[in-house]
Amino acid sequence: MRHADYFWLALSLILTLISHVFRAARWNLLIGAMNYKTRLSSTFFSLMTGYLVNTGVPRLGEFVRCGVLSKKENIPFNSLFGTVISERFIDFIVLVLLIFLVIVFQLQLMGDFLHQYFDPFLNKLFSNIWNIGIAGIIFFVLMGGIYWYLKKNKHRLNQKPFYQKIHLFVKGVLDGIKTIKKMNHKGLFIFYTFMIWLFYALMVYYPVRMFAETAGLTFVDGLTLLAIGSLGIVAPVPGGIGAYHFIIKAILTELYHISAQTAISFATLTHAGQTLLNISVGSLGYLILFITRFQKPKNEKY
Repeated sequence: MRHADYFWLALSLILTLISHVFRAARWNLLIGAMNYKTRLSSTFFSLMTGYLVNTGVPRLGEFVRCGVLSKKENIPFNSLFGTVISERFIDFIVLVLLIFLVIVFQLQLMGDFLHQYFDPFLNKLFSNIWNIGIAGIIFFVLMGGIYWYLKKNKHRLNQKPFYQKIHLFVKGVLDGIKTIKKMNHKGLFIFYTFMIWLFYALMVYYPVRMFAETAGLTFVDGLTLLAIGSLGIVAPVPGGIGAYHFIIKAILTELYHISAQTAISFATLTHAGQTLLNISVGSLGYLILFITRFQKPKNEKY
């Protein structure tokens, strides 16, 4: 780590910030589809505040960024949360597609790796298939029963204030989810999504030049690190710590025969850089939103 070229890590962090700007701009498109207005700066700093919280508590940041932006620009929280569900669903599709393409085009390279790390999981999964099936049936029966009860007692429940609040909240979330279908700038949404994932790929690829041993890896190899390494980030642990390091180390050592010392150094530095970026910019963003809290919101009171 002492001999690493930190220029490439710094460049990676700049690219990460650019990807977050594109993500904020894409979020604005979904918000605009509900006829609400918001500043790009407010959206960006709310997004970074969410990343700050995710560093400590996984997925809580998605709620926090909606809450922060809701207060800042007077936009209903439930509608914002619905837009977050929509954009996360799109990102999930992109990630699955990326993983599929990486496996297909590097099948010979990744065959043994996948067998080694996924066969134990699949064996355990299929050994418990009956328990999983029974649990699934119980879940769907329970959901069906709840739906039947709500539909049958709809008129009586509508008189309950608590039910009305829940109904309005769910309706707002669903309206937010539908924004992808309603928005006018679908082409721009696709462009922003492409740019987000392009800069994600670049932010993973350029740091491989930090070390002489990894400098020979190609952009396609960087895509492999991004696709498989993302599984560590989405793991239900704070900031993906541990899971990300394990997966990146496994990829570099098993697929590309990089020494374990260099592999764990790469994982540690890239993860630490991203974490410090989220903490510093997220804290600064929250501070700016706090200082400008008296600024007139873009929307009328709802």
